[in-house]
Amino acid sequence: MSGAHCRFCDAVLTESFADLGMSPLSNAFVAADHAAHMEKFYPLHAYVCRECRLVQLAAFESPEHIFGDYLYFSSYAESWLRHAAAYAALMQARFGIGAESKVIEIASNDGYLLQYFQAAGVPVLGVEPAANVAAVAAQKNIPTEVAFFGRRTAARLREAGHRPDLIVANNVLAHVPDLNDFVAGLAILLGAGGRITIEFPHLQKLMEENQFDTIYHEHFSYFSFITAERILAHHGLTIFDVDELPTHGGSLRLYARHAAEAGPVREAVDALRAREIAAGLDGVAAYRRFAAQVVDIKCGLLEFLIAARRAGKRVAAYGAPAKGNTLLNYCGVREDMIGFTVDRSPHKQGMLLPGTHIPIHHPDAIFTAKPDYLLILPWNLREEIMQQMAAIRDWGGKFVVPIPSLQVLA
Repeated sequence: MSGAHCRFCDAVLTESFADLGMSPLSNAFVAADHAAHMEKFYPLHAYVCRECRLVQLAAFESPEHIFGDYLYFSSYAESWLRHAAAYAALMQARFGIGAESKVIEIASNDGYLLQYFQAAGVPVLGVEPAANVAAVAAQKNIPTEVAFFGRRTAARLREAGHRPDLIVANNVLAHVPDLNDFVAGLAILLGAGGRITIEFPHLQKLMEENQFDTIYHEHFSYFSFITAERILAHHGLTIFDVDELPTHGGSLRLYARHAAEAGPVREAVDALRAREIAAGLDGVAAYRRFAAQVVDIKCGLLEFLIAARRAGKRVAAYGAPAKGNTLLNYCGVREDMIGFTVDRSPHKQGMLLPGTHIPIHHPDAIFTAKPDYLLILPWNLREEIMQQMAAIRDWGGKFVVPIPSLQVLA
């Protein structure tokens, strides 16, 4: 990435944040009958901008290639559906969103969230780039535009008469290679007096809890509050409130409005900004310390897997998330260490994990194989998964969580 420039401020990128070697696209699952075909691997090396502190990867593939036909469907995570339902209720109560309002979600996936607004009689529109995922939303009668979002799409929707009172952008900001185009589009589309909420994994949490596996090619950028605030302000948007959420290992929900519109800014905004500065996120040293922590996690997982194999113990995994593919490829783990993984999504069952080629089965395979250990790859859903898989304790099976440090849980 030598000579590459920051996707926000255009400064030259020279400061390494995490070098995870070579890896395939984390959602480029492999069909079983294509196991012998060549896969594309790309450098997975994150840098931090010395000017604006945006942590970022180079864009090695176009968004059209990554997201044109996508295998992530939000509705297969029950905890995420509960999160979406709670969000819809909160927005209705806090901002008076109702039948006279308009809600637009950017990267609306399969309608996992808009369905709750729609059930409450609120007019909705989804904007989703993956046609196969948008088709699932359409089956739920949720109107969905198949498009990548930016200035052009925003202007087209505005010309068509859309003036949303609420724009939702959950876990999409990180997926945007042209960051300035995307945020400018939010400002163009937002109606007068309207509100934007933006959720993303919090960089401070990623660093404090060793969540390096959330770095993958589909995530072009990683945001602290101070950097996100700079980016939104540059495009005429003011953050007036922020919530700290438990989702994805620790996320932020930003509340923004047009900067030209007066209104109070809640104390949480100033408090979080001050906390990040105190943690060193507006300097360089904190980012340099993170690289050493990443190597320690790799060693811990490999030591566990090697010891389990030598002791004749069998290890299986739960889940086929992007974060799991980053972890397994960085650590060089294949089927000789983990026999298989399972996933509730039928779209992934029967496929192979990218790079490692570990097979993906239905969750029932756990109860047939009776492994000694079940490695939870989507560690952010550990409580939900441990509840679903509680019966492994019947044969003495134990759960293993790799992040923030390896834990074996009976």
